[in-house]
Amino acid sequence: MRGPKSTATIADNTTKKTKVDKSTGKKNKASSKNSGAPKRPPTAFFIFMEQFRNGNKENFPVAKSASAIAKEGGAIWKSMTESEKAPYVAKAARKKAEYVIAIKQHNDNLSATAMEISTSSSINTHEDVELEVSS
Repeated sequence: MRGPKSTATIADNTTKKTKVDKSTGKKNKASSKNSGAPKRPPTAFFIFMEQFRNGNKENFPVAKSASAIAKEGGAIWKSMTESEKAPYVAKAARKKAEYVIAIKQHNDNLSATAMEISTSSSINTHEDVELEVSS
């Protein structure tokens, strides 16, 4: 394990990569995400792991490490047959169908909002042109 760096070492480090230059105007990829969009649905494995973690907490009140629980859950998932996985796969399919509907509604709302904005901005542009011509 490394110890903390002294301030002199950090000050002399000129090869350190810098973040995106603000003068170039490039946006971070994370900022382009739509925060109002519905969250993606969990896969069958993650639905299983949620149930596994909850059952593990009830059976073993003394907490194991998160990595040990995840490894144990992964091993159990791999050893399960398709028929044992079927309820989780069905639940994941239901959640995905709900997500598809929600994302479609969200995209429709975005496009409707964009149309309203573009319509209002074009009206404002025409009004500005008319004001300039009349003066």
